[in-house]
Amino acid sequence: MVRASAGRLTLVTGGTRSGKSAFAERLAAGGPEPIVYLATALVADDEMRERVARHRATRPVAWRTLEVPTGLAAAVRSLTDTGGMLLLDDLGNLAANVMYAATGGAEPDADTSMRVDAALRTELDELEAARHRGGWGLVVVTNEVGLGLVPATAVGRVFRDALGRANQALASRADAAYVLVAGLPLRLKPTCPTCAPLP
Repeated sequence: MVRASAGRLTLVTGGTRSGKSAFAERLAAGGPEPIVYLATALVADDEMRERVARHRATRPVAWRTLEVPTGLAAAVRSLTDTGGMLLLDDLGNLAANVMYAATGGAEPDADTSMRVDAALRTELDELEAARHRGGWGLVVVTNEVGLGLVPATAVGRVFRDALGRANQALASRADAAYVLVAGLPLRLKPTCPTCAPLP
């Protein structure tokens, strides 16, 4: 069984309905307790409310859920426990929330990408500092947005680019990374030390 480890960062990416959240939950469950679920989704309608409730019902009762659309570092610093596992689900929702906060919902202009990138980088850097201070391991669920068509709208392109860059930044600092395809995890990092290099 694959497990997350205390103090380590694990990135789990994949497409919609690829099984990434379920895999990330299994990783977090294998790590040290307590386990804190950082939920970034904003509930805007009844369908989303029901979806969130169903998702929450599948998690172990002992897990604590914090609904934090932004400001994750402050939420982590407020925890009285230390040394357990954080599960962030997901980075795509965080990026959307940061983008909306940076633009107020206005159409993107020439500076939007830089503002969104800077705000998202600050969120993630502050989260890293807060989790290290508390000795937390972290599993991050994110969306792989680079395999589809170029979005038809400017806001879609800004979102795709911001999330893609954030994914790269987290993958570069992650201790382990996986991509999920049709429910099957493929390990991207660390690479197998005993395997022959690819030609």
